Amino acid sequence: MRKPPAVFAAPASPRSPLPSAALDTTLWALPSELDHPQADRRALRRLLRQRRRQLPPAIRLQAEDTLLRQLKRLPELLRARHVALYLPYDGEIDATRLCDWLQRRGAKVYLPVLRPFAANSLWFVRYDDQTPLVSNRFGIAEPDTRHGASKARRLPAWALDIVLMPLVGFDGRGARIGMGGGFYDRSFAFTRRPGPRPLLIGLAHHCQKVPALPVQPWDVPLDAIVSDREVVRPARAE
Repeated sequence: MRKPPAVFAAPASPRSPLPSAALDTTLWALPSELDHPQADRRALRRLLRQRRRQLPPAIRLQAEDTLLRQLKRLPELLRARHVALYLPYDGEIDATRLCDWLQRRGAKVYLPVLRPFAANSLWFVRYDDQTPLVSNRFGIAEPDTRHGASKARRLPAWALDIVLMPLVGFDGRGARIGMGGGFYDRSFAFTRRPGPRPLLIGLAHHCQKVPALPVQPWDVPLDAIVSDREVVRPARAE
């Protein structure tokens, strides 16, 4: 499968050097003003995105290789036939490296598209070598909306087997924080109710793990979080 266009963020400021913990398993501490349940999520998001951007390219690639190997061992992914992933942005784990592997196993791959005329929700559009890509309003590549408008090229969110989603931060309880738009939370709010639903798996670098994250009522819980150091499987409240 062809490689999607890369999207790069501006380099992080050299005034905030990466802690040495980026190279070992030490859990990074948060500044005191962010290390409590009522922490400013916007400030926390900025800090965690900066940590991710500051990873040296060689360390980032090594971590990504390790994470993808862990993913390929998950029995749920081995069985999946409809898998949604994403095009990487701002230092996110590049899940598109799984595309060829998934397709060799007979799985179909889908990408999120900002749903037109809907408030912060997503379509999931089939992705292959012929899928036309454009930049959305956030500068992130996605399948062209005109292409995705055909229902034959889309799959309802409930019909997916697995959704791999990027994270800005996570903790050992399985709490997560995203980019702040609420797109995944709105699109998968239905997973709190009985009925068919996909397995939701977050992907992140180890440096994005923190002791504890503030959780909001609308945050959709994940079934697993995979980093380059561990697989977290939080107890999901039914």
